[in-house]
Amino acid sequence: MIIASSWMGIDELAFTKLFEVVIQLGAIFSVVVLYWRKFFDKGRLAFYQKIILGTVPALIIGYLFAKQIDRLLDSPRTVGIMLLVGGVIFIWVDQWFTRPVVSDEEKMTVWQAIRIGFWQCLAMIPGVSRSAAAIIGGLQQKLTRELAAEFSFFLAVPTMAAATGYKILEAYRDQPQLITDPQNWILLLAGAGMAFLVALIAIRSFIRYLQHHTFRLFGYYRIVVGVVVLILVWKGILK
Repeated sequence: MIIASSWMGIDELAFTKLFEVVIQLGAIFSVVVLYWRKFFDKGRLAFYQKIILGTVPALIIGYLFAKQIDRLLDSPRTVGIMLLVGGVIFIWVDQWFTRPVVSDEEKMTVWQAIRIGFWQCLAMIPGVSRSAAAIIGGLQQKLTRELAAEFSFFLAVPTMAAATGYKILEAYRDQPQLITDPQNWILLLAGAGMAFLVALIAIRSFIRYLQHHTFRLFGYYRIVVGVVVLILVWKGILK
């Protein structure tokens, strides 16, 4: 989104920053739809506990460093560098974590969930995928690839709900016209709706892919995109 908004010349608009956060809630809502049995099972109190506690690190760090994070969101160069770094990590990550022992969310401990929550905070650096950071954290905590991916999506629900709520309140406090303009809500709903549909397809495909493949392909993809982004920054096409 940072790359696209810079390319289109809308990255300096206040509404763009609000848009980039709020529409992610649409994408995350697809997780609730896909895993509705887990999210609405009242007998799984331990599941809710792990999700809530795993979200706490992001809430605290996000609140304390909100201004610094907002400044980084203006930097395609940072995105390009982190795409490259993340790509190299993804190529080797399967060789680093070769002995997963936790294949079921019920066997996870609360402390494992909290540690994965701290890994998730790396995504506050633009270009670091939130799901990728949480997945690597899950692998480090000896989760299987499939479970690490699923739990990263579970963590996204309260994390992005909190980030969206905070961003809307912040906009209402500092620039209320962004919230009170009906046209803006049409744009937000349209973006969130499209994000929901794309994520619905992507998450299903991703989980199915991980059942039979490693992360190596994603590493190559990130490296290629990272190089392209840095070239565009160098050429002045991206600011």
